[in-house]
Amino acid sequence: MLTRQRRQLILTRLQADSQIVARQLSAELGTSEDTIRRDLRELAAVGLLTRVHGGALPASPALADFETRSALETRGKQVIAVAAARLVQAGQVVFIDGGTTCLKLTMALPVGLNATVVTHSPTIAVELATPRHPGIDVVLVGGRLYKHSVVATGAAAVDAIANVHTDLYFMGASGVSLQAGLCTGDQEEALVKRAIMARAAKTWVLASREKLNAASPFCIAPFTDATGIVLEKSTPAKDVADLRQAGLQVLLA
Repeated sequence: MLTRQRRQLILTRLQADSQIVARQLSAELGTSEDTIRRDLRELAAVGLLTRVHGGALPASPALADFETRSALETRGKQVIAVAAARLVQAGQVVFIDGGTTCLKLTMALPVGLNATVVTHSPTIAVELATPRHPGIDVVLVGGRLYKHSVVATGAAAVDAIANVHTDLYFMGASGVSLQAGLCTGDQEEALVKRAIMARAAKTWVLASREKLNAASPFCIAPFTDATGIVLEKSTPAKDVADLRQAGLQVLLA
């Protein structure tokens, strides 16, 4: 089989099965694991997949810029946001991550809610500054702006987060999978998300359809470090069962 044909087969199989196991594919095709790994490395270099231990997963489309991501899975993000907003109780201290789904969550918070929201996203802070949320105190964490997600990162952000205890953390992740865990596309952003998780009593991951069974280059944490995940009701039953079996609470929106 020619290299071009083999790599097209890998992409077709990845679309159908949502994963590639290098050892299995090499045995099936009668070629070496080194050859398959080289194919995966080349395909990952042009953004067509994400390599993980032993193989590959689909590359998350959530690695696109903020404006592009705002147009992805808009209905799914909206229903997830509304369901997540119901988890917030009066008087709580809540950390809301950056990203498009978390912005929709902010918009879905009840009018008149009395709570404190901590965020490292200027976008989230500006939304909460509107007259719709007079009872929400906003704590804005500063640092170097990571423009992709419009959030603060770096040492200043991590230091500020270390002085905050929150009841809930609503996390955005660009990839969620059993194999790769919770992922994002930037190393510093992954570090900040881990710091937020460490200071939160509960972490809920907001995952629209395009993020499930996909991966990004940098691991935030094993997905089981989270309390739960909010998914669309249309999520395949097997995916829901696998997540629950692994110990994660699943809220279907």
